[in-house]
Amino acid sequence: MIRINLLGAAKAKKGKRKFALPKLTTAGPSPLFVGLGLVVALGGGEYWYYHHLQSEHEQLKSKITEASQKIIAMNKIKQAYLERQRDYDTVKRRFDVIDQLRNSQTQNTPVPLLDSISETVSQTDGVWLLNMRDDGASVSLDGVSLGPNQLANLMTNLRKSGFFKNVELKDAAQEDKQTIQTFSFTLVCDKADKAKA
Repeated sequence: MIRINLLGAAKAKKGKRKFALPKLTTAGPSPLFVGLGLVVALGGGEYWYYHHLQSEHEQLKSKITEASQKIIAMNKIKQAYLERQRDYDTVKRRFDVIDQLRNSQTQNTPVPLLDSISETVSQTDGVWLLNMRDDGASVSLDGVSLGPNQLANLMTNLRKSGFFKNVELKDAAQEDKQTIQTFSFTLVCDKADKAKA
């Protein structure tokens, strides 16, 4: 018996299929060459990308090295600045101490006050000082005068000196021990603001 296939296609045999390479044809691009082209293109792209990343890495490395050198240079400048700042602060503290000593020397010394009292007593006739006590805000003066007028003149001159804002007579007594009549006195003088400073 003869079988005739009118459809023109042979029936596929059942069983294992074998893998067959595509046949090279001259019509259109060959799949083998297309695959090889894709592999070469991908390899070239990977190679280019690797070299691009490598050059960026080298640039970043050189920038980091440059930045590190700048940081070292800036740290040296900072250290020099801090040393100079410490030297400046030390010198400034010394000058401040010297200025404070000068101010306290001129303001807190009794020299201007003593000069003023000495000049005032010298300008007042018939008055002698025996004792002086500086109590901070006030000064106590013990002395002898030839009369009440000389004592009044001394009190007026002390007020005019500008070192005292108030001069009060604390005690006065007449002494007849000698041939000359004298008055012993105690004055309390409140210092003016410029004398306290």
